[in-house]
Amino acid sequence: MSGRTEGGAKIATFAAFCLFLIALALPAPASAAKVDDLFRAWLADDLWPEARSLGISKRTFDAAFAGVTPNLKLPDLVMPGEKAKTPKKQHQAEFGQPGDYFAEKTLGGVVSGGRARQGRHAKVLAAIERTYGVPGGIVLAIWGRESGFGKATGSYDAFTVLGTKAFMSIRKEKFRTEVLAALEMMEKGLATRAEMKTSWAGAFGQPQFLPSSFLKYAVDFDGDGRRDIWNSEVDAMASIANYLVGYGWVKGRGWGFEVTVPETVTCALEGPDRGKDISDWTAMGIARVSGKPFPSGEQSKVGFLLMPAGRNGPAFIATPNFYVLKEYNTSDLYALFIGHAADRIAGGGGLSGKWRKVDSLYRSDIASMQRALEKIGYDVGRADGLPGFKTRRSIGDWQAKNGRAATCFPDTGLVSAIR
Repeated sequence: MSGRTEGGAKIATFAAFCLFLIALALPAPASAAKVDDLFRAWLADDLWPEARSLGISKRTFDAAFAGVTPNLKLPDLVMPGEKAKTPKKQHQAEFGQPGDYFAEKTLGGVVSGGRARQGRHAKVLAAIERTYGVPGGIVLAIWGRESGFGKATGSYDAFTVLGTKAFMSIRKEKFRTEVLAALEMMEKGLATRAEMKTSWAGAFGQPQFLPSSFLKYAVDFDGDGRRDIWNSEVDAMASIANYLVGYGWVKGRGWGFEVTVPETVTCALEGPDRGKDISDWTAMGIARVSGKPFPSGEQSKVGFLLMPAGRNGPAFIATPNFYVLKEYNTSDLYALFIGHAADRIAGGGGLSGKWRKVDSLYRSDIASMQRALEKIGYDVGRADGLPGFKTRRSIGDWQAKNGRAATCFPDTGLVSAIR
């Protein structure tokens, strides 16, 4: 063993591990140099033993982490010796206008790019839909949104990002799984070290898959014997469809319909756990904005009220497929962007409902309102400063109970009143 006895090596390794544990217990924040030392000790004494147990060779492990040091500029990190903190006050209104998400510069680029590729890849998209049941427009919208149709696949080193986050992020266990999956990819020859370039969040390739998603859902659809989501547009598109199927995409159903919701129907009925047959929503006065009836095949199927800006924006009846889209990104606005872009790629028009301007609020202010609602018995999901559907409907219920018109969306006055 490189000139050392086996017993001496074990003693040295144990000593290094003890120093690693002691350093992690220190209350003082670590310097960048100290973090580098702790990171190397963590690799050797913590990550490597698990990787080895999973069949990763030392050669692969060393090649993956050669020259890698933690990137302390990544978000959501916790320095050794510190505890994760929620800022008491944020100096930036991180929660923006919902309508900004649908800026035509971004949405229009995905739509126009999708339409151009719809013709170019018509046969492939038809084959993908036959195989997976996912419409081509959905595939194209995700491809365009995630990487600009393969133009922006990430420039960060995968093992720097994943290793840093597995070592010291607020979600260490999640990224530990991902860095081990990335090592498995290299071990099996599914990707070269040079190909392992990611976004700052650790996703790579044209579909922007995390390593665990690559292992589960990437497919070789062009038949060249390799699951190549970096260079093969065909593999990238089919892998997106396979990902959605893996999360339960229902063949033959779309993602949803834009609707009008009368004032007699409370916005607090929103959510994937409050579904009704679409015929029941229709009986309550909810109607498609087009004036057309819902397709006859949809009437007896479940749908969900979706009002991502409460009464301040468009409303929808979503299908279960909408929530499959959220498996790609947990934001309601993201899933709505994908569904709407797909409709437009297929020849549909813009949304009828308008996004009204909402109050600019600090996420910390919304989080304090969420915690206040929790204290009086409301389920807001998480007090994270983001108004998800559980927060929106809790607001609507609180407003109705307190004699206010239900808007199901936070504003400055509401934050003050509830806190």
